[in-house]
Amino acid sequence: MLRKIVTILSIIIIALAVAQTYNYLPKLTNLNFNLSPKIPTETIKEQRVIVSEESTIVKVVEESLPSVVTIGINKTRYIGGYYEIDPFNPFSPFRRVPGRKEEVERNIGSGFIVSSDGLIITNKHVVSDKEAEYIVLTYDNQKYKVEKIYRDPLNDLAILKINAKNLKPLELGDSSNLKLGQLAIAIGTPLGEFRNTVTVGVISGLGRGITAGSPFEGYVEKLDNVIQTDAAINPGNSGGPLLNSRGQVIGVNTAIAAEGQNIGFAIPINVVKDLLEEFRRRGSTFERPYIGIRYKMIDRQTALLNEVPEGALVVEIVPDSPAEKVGIQPGDIIVEFDGKRLRAEDEETLAKLVLKRKVGDRVKLKVWREGRSFETTVTLEGFQE
Repeated sequence: MLRKIVTILSIIIIALAVAQTYNYLPKLTNLNFNLSPKIPTETIKEQRVIVSEESTIVKVVEESLPSVVTIGINKTRYIGGYYEIDPFNPFSPFRRVPGRKEEVERNIGSGFIVSSDGLIITNKHVVSDKEAEYIVLTYDNQKYKVEKIYRDPLNDLAILKINAKNLKPLELGDSSNLKLGQLAIAIGTPLGEFRNTVTVGVISGLGRGITAGSPFEGYVEKLDNVIQTDAAINPGNSGGPLLNSRGQVIGVNTAIAAEGQNIGFAIPINVVKDLLEEFRRRGSTFERPYIGIRYKMIDRQTALLNEVPEGALVVEIVPDSPAEKVGIQPGDIIVEFDGKRLRAEDEETLAKLVLKRKVGDRVKLKVWREGRSFETTVTLEGFQE
């Protein structure tokens, strides 16, 4: 029986070999045994896009984190005395608890490195307390005392100087050609607690006007032409970088919308680049030129209605300032600054024109007062924040 089975199998094997030799059967190598389901091309492309976007974000974060810092504050505050009830003394139930001094140390904001020798950008409202001491905590947990602070009076920006070397600065991008829907990555220390937090979104608006401030410092100011993003920004993110897909800084995270969700704002990085250029042009000094006035711009419509010229209406004079020394008075309207007409719709305001000059420069002003115009020359003096 066994011999019959072996004989039959041998015949079958020989028959298959002959058939294969004379092409009676298809070659086994040409058979398609693909049993996996066919995946639509659109799905494959979508998966590739998602993986590519994730890889981009991961790469940007890995390269940028060493350049992002946390800003902390050290301050001594006085807690006033108070009275409390002493239940064990019926003859004198109230006893006074004396006041005491308390050391406050906490993280309040974020920032990022812009030079290897210790220049850091953050928001002015993060470091607005001139009586406090500020520290910088780097990615590798190194602590540095902030030695100097240059506060920009116009744009809620500040340059911090720490004594450090070989730091890794972030590359500054270009905020003049941003597009709606562009990828935006925010890094910072939200709530002053969660260091190196990353959030991702898109640029959802351009040219917005906002009121920026810090819940830690109780300070607000109005800003124009800022970037809106839906990347999550919280208190403590202020001063941190807003990055594009190339890892370039396109904005400085500044504020959130109190009434909305997923609405954050950032100062365009080109404003920071102008500030750094001005800072370096003056030889890394923290002194800035000033005239010494507080003013309000008069637009064309208001000027026509009140029969006055367009220009900067002087609201207040700083005592012993250059403006006071040449006789500028509240109610005057500065019409021209060194030959340039001042108009409300111009991007170059009076304050920006002053900041482009140097301490000691002599500048001609054309001033309107009570129906007549006159010219005077003011010498710009230095002012330190």
